[in-house]
Amino acid sequence: MPNSSELKSHKSFIIFVDLLCILAAYVSAFYIRYLGFPQRNWESFISLLPWILLIGLFFIAVYELYALDRKTTFWDILVKVVIAVIFMAFLTMAASYLFRQFAMPRSVILIATIFIPIFLLIFKMLYLKLTRGNIVGKVLLIGDDQNTQKLISKIKHPMLKGTRVKHIQPNTTIEKVDQYLQQVDYVVLCPDISKETKSQIIYHAMESNKVVYVIPSLYDLLLHRASVSPLDDTLVMTVKPFGLTFDQVMIKRIFDLVSAAIILLLISPLLFLLAIIVKLEDSKGSIIYKQERYGKNNKPFTIYKFRSMIEGAESKTGPVLAIENDDRITKVGKFMRATRLDELPQLFNVLKGDMSLVGPRPERGFFIKQLTKEFYHYGYRNTVQPGITGYAQIMGKYSTEVEDKLRFDLYYIRNYSFWLDIVILLKTFIVLLDKTKAEGTEDKNDKKKLSSKKIGEVK
Repeated sequence: MPNSSELKSHKSFIIFVDLLCILAAYVSAFYIRYLGFPQRNWESFISLLPWILLIGLFFIAVYELYALDRKTTFWDILVKVVIAVIFMAFLTMAASYLFRQFAMPRSVILIATIFIPIFLLIFKMLYLKLTRGNIVGKVLLIGDDQNTQKLISKIKHPMLKGTRVKHIQPNTTIEKVDQYLQQVDYVVLCPDISKETKSQIIYHAMESNKVVYVIPSLYDLLLHRASVSPLDDTLVMTVKPFGLTFDQVMIKRIFDLVSAAIILLLISPLLFLLAIIVKLEDSKGSIIYKQERYGKNNKPFTIYKFRSMIEGAESKTGPVLAIENDDRITKVGKFMRATRLDELPQLFNVLKGDMSLVGPRPERGFFIKQLTKEFYHYGYRNTVQPGITGYAQIMGKYSTEVEDKLRFDLYYIRNYSFWLDIVILLKTFIVLLDKTKAEGTEDKNDKKKLSSKKIGEVK
């Protein structure tokens, strides 16, 4: 497993070559368009080049195009590259207009937009082919049997065939842990380990120059953004309550109002078309599905969605989870759920102030009560406005367990910033093209399990 300095050098190399690919795409576009480099057009391009590279660097960073490891698949790279390049093209055209570089041909930008993903994909696949499998990862996994089973399957990814995992219990003596540390590349610590044991293992791992990955507990997340200050001659850490400050709430609300209004104006023809399609499939059913959810401070509100299930989907079963190939989902509903189009009416919830564009997904009271019993810190999710999209949605999958999604949600609240909201919104476009983000549970016997997936609709 590469150490941190090697990872940084790999990252810098990938970013540098990515920028070269962007430059090469524009040079190729000029040659194809003009069979040369007309002076006036070329000078305009040179003047705009710093902005083209800066825009490229921005989206390389946002979509983490430099993050290539042995688990990366071609589809992962393709989706990120295509979305990033589309945004690059729009902003490059805007920059050419803003900086009055009218001699920069739009045709060159469009041709370059075709070449950039081709060059980036060729480079990244060659990079993975040359680096994948050269280093065999050895993992020391410390935790109880219940927590480690799912982690072993994640670590032993199909792309990581050479990875070897050694699992030991948290009560293993530190002398024995030291022996294992000499035989592995990195360490993974499960959340069930006591703070004292965890601290001791991390100290010994640092002494052995090993990288440690810690799955955080609530205690770890509470301390994550703690401020340090002196109390006379004693160092203390200040742990603030979950939630946003007044100025953060105001900035977030203004951004939500302006953005939701603009988006609704732009997509109004699409909303009208979807409403017609939903009605045509079931003329007797409702177009908009309404359901009570709980928002900030557990305040109930009515959430709006395009109806994607048959009318009265859970009238006989009560609140249950949606499953894969669920026969309650309509034909149009399958398409809308796969593309998240059924969520668009929630923009009206944003305008009303019930929701935000970004935040933890709102849940039903029935499930909140049960999940709070299972995870006592689940209630901390409702210290902020719920969102249409969120950190758990872009980082997890449909099948991600509640506890893992909860960690993402609490991390988001603890680390909130306006920039983080922008990144989550941009990364949401990747979610729309990822099938695993929208699938239901695999088995109908899982309907009663709360530890996994998206909640179904209730009538």
